[in-house]
Amino acid sequence: MAQQTKADRSAAAKKAAATRKRNQQRAKSSTTGSKAASTRQGRSSKDAVGSAKQGVGSAVGGLRSAAGSVGKAAKDAGKSAATRADAARKSAKR
Repeated sequence: MAQQTKADRSAAAKKAAATRKRNQQRAKSSTTGSKAASTRQGRSSKDAVGSAKQGVGSAVGGLRSAAGSVGKAAKDAGKSAATRADAARKSAKR
């Protein structure tokens, strides 16, 4: 096999550096997307709690919707926490 010239080594190093940078950016974008989803889910949970409070304030019909809103808030809060934990675990791996 022919000996590798300095130009060949330099080109290979540049290509490797570009690949590393691209992979780093991909990893960062993935974590950022997960954090954004977690924030969105947390806000949705907060909105559901607000509508639950409104439902309790009105009559019997409101109690039924309030119970549904409380359930949705709990579900969304759990989703948000799980997504945030997953994003933290992914970023800690890197």
